[in-house]
Amino acid sequence: MILSQSLPSLSHGRRADPYLQRNLPIDRPNRVSCADITYIPMRRGFLYLVAIRDWATRSVPSWCLSNSMDSGLCVEALEEALDRCGRPEIFNTDQGSQFTSFDFTQALSDRDIRISMDGKGRWMDNVFIERFWRSLEYECVYLYNPKTSSEARERIGMWFDQYNNRRPHSSFGDSTPMEVYRQRLAA
Repeated sequence: MILSQSLPSLSHGRRADPYLQRNLPIDRPNRVSCADITYIPMRRGFLYLVAIRDWATRSVPSWCLSNSMDSGLCVEALEEALDRCGRPEIFNTDQGSQFTSFDFTQALSDRDIRISMDGKGRWMDNVFIERFWRSLEYECVYLYNPKTSSEARERIGMWFDQYNNRRPHSSFGDSTPMEVYRQRLAA
């Protein structure tokens, strides 16, 4: 139960929403989704990668890669995830300006999705995606070191496809994230 209270203000003038997953059983698809952004190093600068994940199944219904890190990148990934998998009850992010922007929070509010945010400096609140970035970076980005944005998009796309559809997870009895997503959604 969330008590009505004044929420802390973020340094860029937007409010921080509370973290809603503490002691919450997350055992079915579309209960909680999360998003985060990581940097993809390129020969000259960076690309920015946002991914949307389902907490219960570890599946990644959408991702977007861009040379600019604005809220449009995050809204695009969100819209694609919602089109593919439907509406989660809760959506969790960190307190980054892209995720606290009017465009992003309004896209969630318009669909009656509860907004949850990690505590300030609490990377463990969104540990599923933080650990996921490490896998992507070491198995794809650092291994292949893409030279162009089109090469990065192709390599990352192949990695996401392999991760979702062909990579068994021991915590799911060696089923893939998308197999688990479909099985649990049908149950």
